[in-house]
Amino acid sequence: MAVVQLDEPVQHPAKVVKFPAPVKVKNPAAVALGKLGGSKGGRIRAERLSPETRKAIAQQAANARWAKEKAK
Repeated sequence: MAVVQLDEPVQHPAKVVKFPAPVKVKNPAAVALGKLGGSKGGRIRAERLSPETRKAIAQQAANARWAKEKAK
């Protein structure tokens, strides 16, 4: 087996590839639908729930938060 020894180390030029920044284009129909339902969804749902159901949901959420704190 022959070994070739070079005086200078072989250097490969670094290739830098630059991609253009992605352009975010939103579907206008989807934006309109989101504004119709998303802006009032939670408020309308809360109005339709009975006070007992809202309380149960709030207690369940609080218990979940406290359980997460204890796990840390």
